[in-house]
Amino acid sequence: MRQTIALVDDDRNILTSVSMALEAEGFSVRSFADGDEALRGLSSRPVDLAVLDIKMPRMDGMELLGRLRQTSSIPIIFLTSKDDEIDEVLGLRMGADDYITKPFSQRLLIERIRALLRRSELDQPVSKPSGDKVVVRGNLTLDPQRHLCTWRGEEVSLTVTEFLILQALATRPGHVKSRDQLMDAAYGENIYVDDRTIDSHIKRLRKKFKESDPEFAQIETLYGIGYRYKEGANAGD
Repeated sequence: MRQTIALVDDDRNILTSVSMALEAEGFSVRSFADGDEALRGLSSRPVDLAVLDIKMPRMDGMELLGRLRQTSSIPIIFLTSKDDEIDEVLGLRMGADDYITKPFSQRLLIERIRALLRRSELDQPVSKPSGDKVVVRGNLTLDPQRHLCTWRGEEVSLTVTEFLILQALATRPGHVKSRDQLMDAAYGENIYVDDRTIDSHIKRLRKKFKESDPEFAQIETLYGIGYRYKEGANAGD
């Protein structure tokens, strides 16, 4: 069964060209020219992944993202203008999984889509053979098979990308992971994202854990080097 991608952009040229490229890769595509139209369409017929432009009439990408996240955890990629750094960071904090800056390579967009769809399979309840084991680090428990994260016994809801980044850090506590290594863990070795994307995901991870436990300080920054998960079996107690 073909996976379905939603494209939401007020630029008809982008809708046409990207739709043709995705269909050539075997995807089904549903196109929407504004956020209001997309919200109605996606509420009645969900898709596997959505690509959203930020600046649109009637309902912009930010509002659409917020509305979708009330009922759906599908992977979402933002399309942003070159000077929209604030929007990029805000979008990631609100729950987008990735962003691509216009003008963009269609091949890059397709590879990002494929990577996120692979990651989203971790959310499926069907049990699949895997070498991934439950990771327990003090108060933290990560169960890759169920895509379940808990802190002090309380569930912390993470996106697929956030889960994979945290898993990469917690699997080897005390060991520093560079941004490049975290990119590979979250997106695959053939996908490039810039440093700001990883930094934004780390900020969101910290914020989510601090909402559960204001004293959470397990993800450490080593400036100019990368990140690590605080070593010690009882870290966080």
